[in-house]
Amino acid sequence: MLQHDHRRSSFALPADAAAFERAPAGVIDFHAVRATQASQDPYPHLLAADVLYDGAKTALRDDFPDIARPGFFPLSEMKVEGAFKALIHDFTSDEFASILSDKLGIELRDKPRLITVRKWSAAGDGRIHNDSESKIASALIYLNDNWPASGEGCFRVLKNDASFADYVHELPPVTGAMIAFKRTPTSWHGHLPFVGERRVVQMAYLRSQADLERKTRRGRWSLFLKKLNPLGRT
Repeated sequence: MLQHDHRRSSFALPADAAAFERAPAGVIDFHAVRATQASQDPYPHLLAADVLYDGAKTALRDDFPDIARPGFFPLSEMKVEGAFKALIHDFTSDEFASILSDKLGIELRDKPRLITVRKWSAAGDGRIHNDSESKIASALIYLNDNWPASGEGCFRVLKNDASFADYVHELPPVTGAMIAFKRTPTSWHGHLPFVGERRVVQMAYLRSQADLERKTRRGRWSLFLKKLNPLGRT
């Protein structure tokens, strides 16, 4: 586990990065994140083709947790070590939160953080949706070696909840690709259905500790159901 405060669930990450064990050398290129221009259309978002150092990519592939089932899983369910541990350290750092705060126009530095990890995508994943109000912003970093530039499994910033065809930007989930966005009443997003390996690390900035605790309880229950039905759709 990456946190020392055992009163917190392992689903949740404290807002202060100092609470973590010191990770290996960093893997996120913060200069690349700062250099990426944010867009306000159709909602505040930041889309970058590559925010990882080249030298870390092979190690990230090797150190990615061995997850057998579709769905997002908490860090407590996997081995977090090496380059992957360094990624989590950088991703949840105050420096990263500070950059996103400036880019998205919302204060994130003092907000609770929730990390989940996916390796496998099922047919029902990626449907057009908007995040719940408890999430004020989300960020995703992808870790797949190759992917077509458009189509199945590519993240789309959508104009509405009616059609995948009406989108502003599309991001293939290749290693180093990142999308971060502010949750608004119309922050629709998703991807065309894809079945297979699709690696992604997701972080949500939440409104409050109460929201974090509620999602932690829900996450534990969801994980319990997945273990009962490992072949079920998530």
